[in-house]
Amino acid sequence: MRRLDGGPKRVVVAMSGGVDSSTVAGLLAEQGHDVVGVMMKLYDDSNAQDGRAGGGKSCCGLDDVSDARRVADRIGIPFFVGAYADVFREKVMTPFVDEYLAGRTPNPCVRCNDDVKFSALLDQARKLGADYLATGHYARTEVDEQGRVSLWTGRDGAKDQTYFLAGMSQEALQRVVFPLGDMTKDEVRGHAERLDLPVASKAESQDICFVPDDDHGSLVEKLAGDRARKSGEIVSLDGLRLGQHRGIHRYTIGQRRGLGISSPEPYYVVGLNPETAELIVGSREDALGQGALAESPSWLGEAPSPGDALGVRIRYRHGSTEAVVVQLSEDSMSLRFNEPQQAVTPGQQLAFYRGEQVLGAATISKALDASALRGLESSHV
Repeated sequence: MRRLDGGPKRVVVAMSGGVDSSTVAGLLAEQGHDVVGVMMKLYDDSNAQDGRAGGGKSCCGLDDVSDARRVADRIGIPFFVGAYADVFREKVMTPFVDEYLAGRTPNPCVRCNDDVKFSALLDQARKLGADYLATGHYARTEVDEQGRVSLWTGRDGAKDQTYFLAGMSQEALQRVVFPLGDMTKDEVRGHAERLDLPVASKAESQDICFVPDDDHGSLVEKLAGDRARKSGEIVSLDGLRLGQHRGIHRYTIGQRRGLGISSPEPYYVVGLNPETAELIVGSREDALGQGALAESPSWLGEAPSPGDALGVRIRYRHGSTEAVVVQLSEDSMSLRFNEPQQAVTPGQQLAFYRGEQVLGAATISKALDASALRGLESSHV
């Protein structure tokens, strides 16, 4: 694992008020580094739609700011709260709404990492004269003889967060460190207790930080206003009109529950048409994808070639599956899965692996069936 050798460094720690980032700050300070704690304020009165800026149960509320400040005081480091509401609204919240209205399912945590934490916050760390930005992600990095940094899964497989980091640039990886990558969660809490941090036993936040009660549909409607069409028809693949839905932004590919359809066999969402406001449903088999078309691929090292086999995760907490690259360009790529995958969802990130090493990422555009894959493969020959 990459270590901060060569004497004390100036390190900005992205603090959230949770046990992970607090332990990072404590350990780096204990090692003699010049540590500065920074917390991103992601909300102001115009985008704190649900009062979370005033102290909800997710990260970045007033309680979390207070916790982070208490940790900084305990370990004796300076602590600042940075205003990132404008960039967060532009780069995360607005695309979140737009994607749902377009019938896609976004991953705002990926966008926040790529466009806020490892962009705007990293720039702020540079302005503060920091050598590195440190976060509490469970991931590992290594540096080769040429100085190139590679990204690897965290030792604690249950906590590994490389899915959210797979779209990082090599430039960002050069300046970011993940001190918890070789630790388990229990070991992290043990360090927090040893350092007498006031958040050592604090519970983790599981939901998206700006979505109250995990109800993304209501938030989209609040932010989108009249742009959010709140009803439409549920249609089967064979054209049956089965009922009404509450707005396509409330559904995602592969969803089974909450459709309100009475049927001997369960229906699954297999398509979302924003132009007609139709929710398209089919069988579980209809929701399987043989492959995927993806956009904006990025690579931490050398790009693969058509025919190469990769490990791929199609969403967080989804085990890695094997896939073969069918086509690849700077703007797009297509893959064939070795085994059909349930709910290949447009808008979600694909994270690519070779063993424990993270290779890169892309965003799913659409699932591909066997016929579409044959057409792509024949055109590539």
